[in-house]
Amino acid sequence: MLRHRLLALPLIFLSAACGTSTTQSEDNTMPPGYPALNLPEKPNFLWLVAEDMSAYLASFGDSTAETPNLDRLTAQGVRYTNVYSVSGVCAPSRFSIATGMYATSSGALHMRTSSRPEYMQQIGVIPYEAVPGADVRMMSEVMRRNGYFASNNAKQDYQLTAPVTAWDESSNRAHWRNRPEGMPFFSVFNFGVTHESRIWAKADDSLWVDKDLDVSVPPYLPNTDLVRKDILRMYSNVKELDAQIGTVLAQLEEDGLLETTVVFFYADHGGPLPRQKRQLYDSGLHVPLIVRFPDAQHAGTVDDQLVSFVDLAPTIFSLAGIELHGYLEGQAFLGEGRAVEPRHYVHAAADRFDTEYDTKRAVRDKRFKYIRNLQPNRGYYLAVTYREQMASMQELLRLRDEGGLDEYQAQWFRESKPVEELFDTAVDPHELHNLAGDPVYEDKLIEMGAELEAWMERTNDPGLLPESQLVETLWPGGVQPVTAAPVAVRAADGISLTSATDGASIGYQILAPGEEPPDRWQIYTSTVTVPQGSRIRAVAHRLGYAASDVIVR
Repeated sequence: MLRHRLLALPLIFLSAACGTSTTQSEDNTMPPGYPALNLPEKPNFLWLVAEDMSAYLASFGDSTAETPNLDRLTAQGVRYTNVYSVSGVCAPSRFSIATGMYATSSGALHMRTSSRPEYMQQIGVIPYEAVPGADVRMMSEVMRRNGYFASNNAKQDYQLTAPVTAWDESSNRAHWRNRPEGMPFFSVFNFGVTHESRIWAKADDSLWVDKDLDVSVPPYLPNTDLVRKDILRMYSNVKELDAQIGTVLAQLEEDGLLETTVVFFYADHGGPLPRQKRQLYDSGLHVPLIVRFPDAQHAGTVDDQLVSFVDLAPTIFSLAGIELHGYLEGQAFLGEGRAVEPRHYVHAAADRFDTEYDTKRAVRDKRFKYIRNLQPNRGYYLAVTYREQMASMQELLRLRDEGGLDEYQAQWFRESKPVEELFDTAVDPHELHNLAGDPVYEDKLIEMGAELEAWMERTNDPGLLPESQLVETLWPGGVQPVTAAPVAVRAADGISLTSATDGASIGYQILAPGEEPPDRWQIYTSTVTVPQGSRIRAVAHRLGYAASDVIVR
C-alpha cells in the first residue's frame, strides 16, 4: 500500500612516477575528510567525457576490455565508485553538468527539447529551451569570468543554446593549446565512440573488434549470438575510447602540463544497451569517475561517497578557489568549498524520450534504490525508434513476440508498473527483485519515498505537468523571450555595457579598422577601453532566451 502522497508536479602518457601520496587507510579506501590537496593556485582542469558507458573498466571490476591508459590514470588517481547521473540519457544529464542544476528544476527534463524538431512535431509541442533562473550561468562561463581559458571539443547538447560567453572555443578543433600563453585552462574533450549509435553503425566494422573477448550477458538480455555481437562491439568501442584518451593525455604530458592539471574521466550516463540507457536502474545511471591530481596525490585510492552530476560544477569551482553561488543545487566533494556533510542520497528522473512519454523518479543511497512510477498504467518498455536500430533490441522484440524470453528478460515488457519499487543493490545489482511489498523493508520504503518527495518539492518538479503547459511556463504564449540588446554608454574611462534583461551575459569584441569579427567573444565585466578608431561589437544573452541583436558602436 502506498504510504506517501504523490506530487502532482597511446601508452606514453603518465610516464612519471606516481609521486608522493598522502596518508591512506590500510584497505586503500579514501577516508572521510582526507588531507587537503596541494594544488597550484589556479590549477588546470581537463575533462575526458565518454558517452553511454557504464563502469566497463578493470579498475571498477570489469576486465573484459583492455584499457591500459585508463588503468594507468586510475593507478595514479582516485577512483570514485558511487557516482550517478541525474538521468539515463545525455541532454538532461549534460544540462546538469553544465549548470550545477537539476534538469527537473529548469525545464530541461524531457529528452530533446529543441535539437530534433521532427520529434517535437510528432508530439505536437513546439521546440523550446530550458530556462534556468536569472542568476544561473554556464559553469564554463563562470570559469572564464575567473581567469580560465575554456574550450569544448565538441559536443554541447545542453537543452538550451550556449551563449557566446560560454566558451572561448567550442568545436572539433578546440584545445587548451589555443589559449594565450600561461593562461590556466578548463578543457573538455568528448568521445563519441562509445555512443549507443556506434553499436549498430559499426556492427560490421572489423576495426578494433577483438573477437577473443570473453563477454558476459546480463540476465535481463537474452544470451544469443546477436546480443553477444552487440556486447562485443560495445567493449571494442571501449578499447578504442581508451586509445583516444591516451592520445589526449600524451599531449598533456608533451606540453609539460600533467603536474599542474586535475584530470577527470567520467561518462555522461550508463551503458548503451537495451534496459541500460534511458533507465533509472544503475545500468542507466551509475558511471565511472577517475580523478588524477597533480603529482598523483592520493594515487590508487578509492572514494565511495555518493556523487551526483549536479556536484561536478561546484566541485570544479571549489578546486579553482571560486565562490560557490547560491543557485547551485549540487555540493562540492573536493577543494576548500567541500561540503562538511557527504551526501546521503542521489536523485534522478526519466521523462519523455524522443516521442515516448513516461514519468519516473528515483532516489538512491549507498545500498538501496527507490523508484516512483508516476504513470503506473504505462508499461516499462518505450518504443523509442532510435534504439530499435540496435540488433539486440530487435532480438528482444522478436523473442518477446515469440514467447522466448525468460522471467527476467520479460520484466521490461510488462504492460503496467507498480507505483513503488525498491531494490537492494548489494544483493540484486541488476535490480530485478522489487522489495516494495516486503514488510521487512517497510521502514526503508517509507524513508526513501519521503526523501524522493522532498527532493521533488525542493526542485519544483513539473513531471506530471503536460509538456505543452511546461512550455507555457517557460515561454509564455509559446514565444521565446528575447534578451534586450546591450546599451553602450561612453564614459571618460571607456565604454560601459548593460542589458535590461535580468541575468543576461554580455559578450563583446573590439575590432580595429577594417578587421573582420573573430569567432571568440570576451565576457563583459567592467568598463572597456576602445582604442581610437576601433569599434566594439556586443551581444546579450540570458540562458533559455533568444540572444539579442548584435550592436556595433
